[in-house]
Amino acid sequence: MLSLDGVLSLVRPLRARAHGLLQQAPAKSETAPSAELGISFLNVARESGLNAKTIYGGEHKNKYLLETTGCGVAFYDYDNDGWLDIFLVNGTRLEGFPAGSEPTSHLFRNNRDGTFTDVTQKAGVAHAGWGQGCCVGDYDNDGWDDLFVTYFGKNVLYHNNGDGTFTDVSQKAGVAGNGKRWNTGCAFVDYDRDGRLDLFVANYIDMDLATAPVPESGPCLYKSIMVACGPPGLQGGKNLLYHNNGDGTFTDVSESAGILSANGTYGLGVLTADFDNDGWPDIYVADDSTASALYQNKKNGKFQDIAIEAGCALSPDGKPQAGMGVSAADYDMDGNLDIVKTNFAGDTPSLYRNQGGATFEDTTFLAGLGAHTQFLGWGCGFFDMDNDGWPDILICNGHVYPELEQLKTEAGYAQRKLLYQNLHNGHFADISFQAGPGISEPSASRGAAFGDFDNDGDIDIVVNTVNDYPQLLRCDSKLNHNWIKVKTIGTKSNRSGIGARISCVTQLPGESKPHRQIDEVRSGGGYFSQNDLRVHFGLGKADKVDALEIRWPSGQVDTLKDVKANQVVYVKEGEGIARTMQFSKNGKPGK
Repeated sequence: MLSLDGVLSLVRPLRARAHGLLQQAPAKSETAPSAELGISFLNVARESGLNAKTIYGGEHKNKYLLETTGCGVAFYDYDNDGWLDIFLVNGTRLEGFPAGSEPTSHLFRNNRDGTFTDVTQKAGVAHAGWGQGCCVGDYDNDGWDDLFVTYFGKNVLYHNNGDGTFTDVSQKAGVAGNGKRWNTGCAFVDYDRDGRLDLFVANYIDMDLATAPVPESGPCLYKSIMVACGPPGLQGGKNLLYHNNGDGTFTDVSESAGILSANGTYGLGVLTADFDNDGWPDIYVADDSTASALYQNKKNGKFQDIAIEAGCALSPDGKPQAGMGVSAADYDMDGNLDIVKTNFAGDTPSLYRNQGGATFEDTTFLAGLGAHTQFLGWGCGFFDMDNDGWPDILICNGHVYPELEQLKTEAGYAQRKLLYQNLHNGHFADISFQAGPGISEPSASRGAAFGDFDNDGDIDIVVNTVNDYPQLLRCDSKLNHNWIKVKTIGTKSNRSGIGARISCVTQLPGESKPHRQIDEVRSGGGYFSQNDLRVHFGLGKADKVDALEIRWPSGQVDTLKDVKANQVVYVKEGEGIARTMQFSKNGKPGK
């Protein structure tokens, strides 16, 4: 996170630029959302049975930066029943806990009735420590998605046994690490397109608590309050890339792939996507207090960081930012995947519009995301909240320093979320106070995952918090808009279909030309979190999809015509629709 001086030096030119650009924004009549939003978000975590508190560092004072980052969360159908389960990463405290009472990560199985059951012990995923991120993918192509969890210390790879249980194969697989790294965001990605999922792991700081600076040593100050030191002045960590050997093991190829020699450090959120539309997955990392990194896939097993020249590394004024979470979508329907990134307090989020060929322009202010500098962003995501066929944006906030409770002039430690509605013209409207208490009520949020846990056709959000209970934000819609979900089953490609590019073409009322949405099957993303692997498209009032095109990592292209709306289609590579699942309005299986 940036020092106070760094924040101020960044904010002054940003605010000046914001003022100038906002004067050029369209008139209010063009950017205002409809008076009746038609959707609301309600936190139903407690009644749903998500009763495990996330413990992370001191509640009112932190000694080390380690106590501030919090944990991610996954929407993860681990038992292949078509209903999203929830995996919550957990942390610990410096003073530790008595043996047997340590906080552990939790796995909650979806009961298909709006409630969840804690199956952590039965599943074998109760692991304690400074948990960070999680990501999902079927690394051994056996039909069951596996789970990787990052830690300050040794990482854990859980092999999904297919019977509701997991086996810790971290050491055998070679991805546990040396126990001295601060591992953060992660993603399974088949970077060489050999049909096997490789693994990318971001690293934050090389920190040894025995020698790490304490607040008094600087002293380290934020708004004249003594706080945990860093990351400036601390040794940044180096990101890692593991190649899947095809025998259950991985090889660290970080050096030969060019990851170690790249500039990226202080890495947090990880995002994989084909940003230059060449059919090969690239990797973006939101870096803290330095330029973010875009590792372009050179198609020969190597990567090159092109973020500076691509225009997605810095603020509009060329300043480093304190990036946290990151998400991708084609928000303006031009066939290129754009990027949204969350940043530190005193700054705005970043919105990078992809102009093609992995060149970006910063459209934060012009698009309407530059009005708030008081919040500190973490989890984020593009998602079509109203199923109108245009991706909206959610940003989860919460300050990094609990000591901030002493300041009455700040936005607080617990902060409300920001919800932006896509206005179909390159601009977004802030509807945070129109979308229900799940958005407007403050919380100390960190990781967030997006998925339809009740299978009613709209996207819900699960949020991990710091020293509090998780949130499950159920989306309730009155709009009756249509939708479709695509579950990919790879054959030549990796079994999860991760990296597949999906195009969804419909004819929306009022639009003169076909409406083409794109998205990709993605592991990891946001802030340390995992979204539903089913790709979701809102269809508005269209009752069918004219064409679904899946471009698989293998190069295979499958095209499906005239697909009925409001169902999940399971698409098998080279074969088409293998089966479908349909749901009625209340989320129960339909006929």
